[in-house]
Amino acid sequence: MKQEANKRQLTDLLVRKIGPRDKPFLIWDTKQRGLALRVQPTGHKSWKCIYARSGRPRWYSIGAADAIDLSDARKLAGRIMFAVAEGKDPQAERIAARGQGTFAELAARYVKEYSSKKNKSYKQAERLVDKYLVPRWGKLPAADISRSDVKSALAAVAAPVLSNQVLAAGSAVFSWAIREEILKVNPCQKIERNETTSRERILSDRELPLFWAEFNPALRLLLLLGQRPGEISAMHRAHMEGGWWTLPGKPEAATEWPGTKNGETHRVWLSQPAVSLLGDLAMGEATGPVFPQLRSLDATMRDICAKLKINDKVTPHDLRRTFSSKVTALGFGRDAMNRVTNHKEGGIASVYDRYEYADENKKIMEAVATHLMSLVAS
Repeated sequence: MKQEANKRQLTDLLVRKIGPRDKPFLIWDTKQRGLALRVQPTGHKSWKCIYARSGRPRWYSIGAADAIDLSDARKLAGRIMFAVAEGKDPQAERIAARGQGTFAELAARYVKEYSSKKNKSYKQAERLVDKYLVPRWGKLPAADISRSDVKSALAAVAAPVLSNQVLAAGSAVFSWAIREEILKVNPCQKIERNETTSRERILSDRELPLFWAEFNPALRLLLLLGQRPGEISAMHRAHMEGGWWTLPGKPEAATEWPGTKNGETHRVWLSQPAVSLLGDLAMGEATGPVFPQLRSLDATMRDICAKLKINDKVTPHDLRRTFSSKVTALGFGRDAMNRVTNHKEGGIASVYDRYEYADENKKIMEAVATHLMSLVAS
């Protein structure tokens, strides 16, 4: 049996009082044809003007109900329905107008409106788009970019893994544009990615002194502390107290902290070698970011590998893997390694009491740091 449409003569009071349900639903306004209030399970409410075109419904998004009141929503819906009566298709015209922008404009909108708010590692993807795609497509209409354009851009990226990353970064921009009804097609879809093998690279004991001599302080801290490269880059002295570095799970605007990967607050004991490094960097400053003007760690590591003529390239993440291997090699076990690196594996990191293992974590961090320093001094 077909469900009867939910129709009411809406009032401002009714709009405010309507609560969410398990699934999104519409309430049609009986006073203005085509106008409907859409309520999401989250409680978000928005105005839609829905009309038929070629036998199919067309949804025109007017805006959020907390930003546009009922009387204005009715006026806007009235204008849309008048345009429909004149034979126009307002939603199609809106999509066409949005799609006329260049790829550079689309990529900038994607960062501003979506990725910078939703993706903690958005800067890495933004750099890939800016370096490999914007120079080629920046001035082209976003809607005109084809699969052949994508293949041509990827062919210019020599490293298979990097090519896959560029493809993923570009595809994310187009996928968002489709969701926002800016574009209709993602030219990155169905393009075959390069086959890659899982990386298990760590620095050998022989390599450690060579690399250490070339490392900047950020890379040295990455090796000594074993945290993620993005977390090391964003280190802030406001999060350091009593010998511990606390990594907030959620992003912080004031400190430009991106949040941890798993969204859980994590504490890291600062070993004596790490404290010495941080003291050398402070230059009398007790507050502020540790690395206010830091060059990309990936680029720095590539330069170091080139200088040392290392064919098997090393990435910043490989230093985290090297640290982790030392934790287990020194006999502390896999659970301890997961714990001190804030790595989720089988729920381990999500259930432990972050204070319960304080003494053990101190012991681990000091032992690994002492072992590494003995190797780099050899």
